[in-house]
Amino acid sequence: MKHLKYLVVIVVVFFSVSAGNAMNQEQKNTQEDKLVVVWTSDDPYVADRVALMYTHAAKKNKWFEDVTLIIWGPSAKLTSENRKIQEKLKAMKDDGVEIRACIACASAYGVTDDLKGLGFEVAGMGKPLTDYLKNDSVKVLTF
Repeated sequence: MKHLKYLVVIVVVFFSVSAGNAMNQEQKNTQEDKLVVVWTSDDPYVADRVALMYTHAAKKNKWFEDVTLIIWGPSAKLTSENRKIQEKLKAMKDDGVEIRACIACASAYGVTDDLKGLGFEVAGMGKPLTDYLKNDSVKVLTF
């Protein structure tokens, strides 16, 4: 009978540890499942064939749970001028990609209202980008 009690305790501890490890792994996977793409190029080919293509595919194919695109620098001006890119960004947003734009960049190019009119968050991005870069569980990619 005494051995049975020990066996029960061992089994309970084993399953508790296993369940805890599974929960921790699930939490870790959720936290590590974030991609942030910083798009800086004003080249429409880089936008269409690289930066936006990969970012959109990462979300649609569930390569990452959370996907954020930051429009930074010259890409802000390109976005305000190029209808094809605007349509692609709208489709990305509709598919769940969070789209943010740097207000300092948008202001420098005089396109803040254009980007806001497209439904994008336009705000300071220096601190958020710094936070992403310091967070080991976030993957940051720049084009």
